[in-house]
Amino acid sequence: MTAAATRLHRLFPDKGRRKLIWSIALPITGGMMSQNILNLVDIGMVGRLGDTALAATGIGSFSSYMAISFIIGLSAGVQALAARRLGEGRTSETAIPLNGGLVLALMIGIPLCVILILFTPLAFSFLTDDPAVRELGTPYLQVRIASMMAVGMNFSFRGYWSAIHMTGVYLRTLLIMHAINIFLNWVLIFGNLGAPELGVFGAGLATTISLYIGTALYFFFAIRHASDKGFLHGIPSRSTLWQQFMLSLPSSLQQLFFSAGLVTLVWIVGRIGTAEVAAINVLMTFHITAILPAFGIALAATTLVGNALGRGDKADAAMWGWNCSALTFIYGLAMSLLLIPLAYPILGIFLSNPETRQLAHLPMVLWALMISFDTMGMVLMNALIGAGDTRRSMWISLIWQWVFFLPLAFLVGPTLGYGLLGVWIVNGIYRVGQALNCAQQWRSRKWAKIKI
Repeated sequence: MTAAATRLHRLFPDKGRRKLIWSIALPITGGMMSQNILNLVDIGMVGRLGDTALAATGIGSFSSYMAISFIIGLSAGVQALAARRLGEGRTSETAIPLNGGLVLALMIGIPLCVILILFTPLAFSFLTDDPAVRELGTPYLQVRIASMMAVGMNFSFRGYWSAIHMTGVYLRTLLIMHAINIFLNWVLIFGNLGAPELGVFGAGLATTISLYIGTALYFFFAIRHASDKGFLHGIPSRSTLWQQFMLSLPSSLQQLFFSAGLVTLVWIVGRIGTAEVAAINVLMTFHITAILPAFGIALAATTLVGNALGRGDKADAAMWGWNCSALTFIYGLAMSLLLIPLAYPILGIFLSNPETRQLAHLPMVLWALMISFDTMGMVLMNALIGAGDTRRSMWISLIWQWVFFLPLAFLVGPTLGYGLLGVWIVNGIYRVGQALNCAQQWRSRKWAKIKI
């Protein structure tokens, strides 16, 4: 019993390690919290336009995430490489991976953006049979896709600031960017200050404008804080860019398949009904908001594992993974105790239709019950990315989502008629199983042999 207690005690970080984790995680959490508060504000504003508008933005948001997801994966390569260079003591070279990420964002983003905008009407006709939802959602999705290059560069910047322990820059940029977005939402959705009343399209346009403003801010801060670390002074060679792309590729594919899975999930729920799509929009947005502190810790794990491996300390890298996952597991338990009794009142803030609110209540309680495992798995998956094991992380995510969850969700939900509740029961099993798989892979230490 004493040996077991000692091992459990070591899994939880001491004061010094907690301080280092939170110094990286808290600014990321604050920035992401502002992002998701913004998403909730969007839902609150658009929700006043009715279930059709809410369903259109829900499908459009998930589809937009899928469209930009491949380019988001570039941040994993930037963060893993910059964290490793910092751990190796090569401080003046830490921004070289950032330069590569920005170049790749433009090379991939521009042609992909044009192609996806042209295919948006066809995609929306596949995702929903409701003509009113298609009419509102198609232009919304097109204007969101137009932000692709900004998103790719912004995520590359986030990976860099996280890797060198300067996440405060990330937080400041996002707070400014999101304040602008909320203001533009108020102006463009409802036609305030003499602007045209653009409704759902106005929400998408406000987001895209604010993202490009954020890109300009990131460049400003990088010139101030990273010029001595190689920012814009050392554009990677073609071979180095290819190496960085190949390191990022599994994470890009992971993001792509994960986001495509979310869109597929919305399509599956859409076979049940439009009210269920409105409910799932709120459930998923609130889910993402509630786990943000854990997401900040997950990105801290990516950095700290990379730093430790850069120093050649594999045992310390392994312990950082366990320390970060233990913190998030405890956080998840606390969130469960808070959310279960408050689920119905919280849903009432975002769903004005009582029937839709009742539809979402039990699924939200079920999600709250398994949040500890969900957050733990997310941290260990990011720890694998920090170790450069992006391929293993990709396969875990892909198999659990596409081989297990989505086929069973389709069978249980629209086919057998168990509705949204049945889909969310399968979702809980999927999240717990994936977390346990991540823990097993981290324990095996196969990632410790990878060199980047």
